[in-house]
Amino acid sequence: MVTMSTFRRVDECVWEIPREHRADMRVPARIFASEPLLEAALGDKSVEQLINTACLPGVVRYALAMPDIHQGYGPPIGGVVAMSLKDGVLSPGAVGYDINCGVRLVRSSLTADQVRPLMADLVDAIYSRVPSGVGRGGDIALSRKEMDDLLERGSAWAVARGYGTQEDLQHTEENGQMEAARPSAVSRKAKERGTDQLGTLGAGNHFIELGEVKEVYDADAAGAFGLFPGQLVVWVHSGSRGLGHQVCDDYVQSMQSAVQKYGIKLPDRELVCAPFYSDEGQQYLAAMAGAANFAWANRQVLMVRVQRVLRELLAPRFGRFDLALVYDIAHNIAKVEEHVVDGKPMRVVVHRKGATRSLGPGRPELPEAYRAVGQPVLVPGDMGTGSYVLVGTTGAADKSFSSTCHGAGRVMSRHAVKRQVRGEDVQRSLELKGILVRGPWKGLAEEAPDAYKDIDSVVDVVDRAGLARRVARVVPMGVIKG
Repeated sequence: MVTMSTFRRVDECVWEIPREHRADMRVPARIFASEPLLEAALGDKSVEQLINTACLPGVVRYALAMPDIHQGYGPPIGGVVAMSLKDGVLSPGAVGYDINCGVRLVRSSLTADQVRPLMADLVDAIYSRVPSGVGRGGDIALSRKEMDDLLERGSAWAVARGYGTQEDLQHTEENGQMEAARPSAVSRKAKERGTDQLGTLGAGNHFIELGEVKEVYDADAAGAFGLFPGQLVVWVHSGSRGLGHQVCDDYVQSMQSAVQKYGIKLPDRELVCAPFYSDEGQQYLAAMAGAANFAWANRQVLMVRVQRVLRELLAPRFGRFDLALVYDIAHNIAKVEEHVVDGKPMRVVVHRKGATRSLGPGRPELPEAYRAVGQPVLVPGDMGTGSYVLVGTTGAADKSFSSTCHGAGRVMSRHAVKRQVRGEDVQRSLELKGILVRGPWKGLAEEAPDAYKDIDSVVDVVDRAGLARRVARVVPMGVIKG
């Protein structure tokens, strides 16, 4: 049993479970957290899941967890694990079921005060025009050829069809396209589930949010990102929908036999995996990349749909105004990256599950406009408090394989919170705070603010630990939930 005494305090916000804690651990397990957040993590199985992740073949340096850690399938949500390409593995559970669940931020040239009187009309219009909900499809029906093209091209597929601009691609992680994608690795069932889901929000914690930049902490980074106090901004949080879920399910099932085939011993069957260079591993990588591309295209279409609603409703009053993508970042993904390990460059496959890439200044992967300050890191909180824009740091490369937190992290399961609150009460309490919310009662109850950790505490940890730095805090004005 893991208790607070099991941990060795490495730094102010870094806690380690040594490799000697359990005979099958290949590396130590590390958590970035304050004492209260670490104690909260002991309330579910997430720390045990992190220890299990440290037992995977080929794991490099540490199994890591961010301060928003909570229990997931296999590895914990908030987990980061890098694997050697030579003798490491790919694990679907270390990416998650919603492949490339991610978030994008859109900035405007309008102020929150300008649009506040119109907020009810805006959220009603977005809610009515953006399909949302479990399994719900939209008005874009993809042919088989179109689906295959989209799985290969990602956001570029959407831009070529009038959804956005080339500049949007430059402001998207991987330019919105993983080149490892192969449509043939994605099952027919997965493609069928995604056929009519492009440009749809989904359910769970997915949302569209109109917010106000309330505070700016780093004027230089905020200026580079085009952010200013009092500004109207838009968040879009969604993923790969049923297609990505099916890809994960397909490969969790198929890798059961791969574990036996390659003689891999696992402490938990949810950690099923296959060697990186095996046929099974490469097939999963190709399918996961395709699902990631679907997610990027999905958020691209969602963004443009929201932009169109805003222009239609606001242009008659304000004339022309800017709506531009700041950045789009994934937080459920596995990617081959180069990192320095033991003083030498090493190519590893970094699994981020509920964790965000955090690149510091000077990195060639970043658009030129951001290269001097670092990568925008987008960290949504709950719908009742606020969200953060951070910037990546050079120090994160050594500390966390250039990774940081992705959100607040749950403290109550969806089932638990539904037993305590009603959706209509959540909506009413938020409206008393001046936050308009649209969504089904069930979804609002599941996503009640009390179900989440304090976002300020989570961000404080990653800032103090040097994984990312505060740039701006955004508060919600209008929220659309699936």
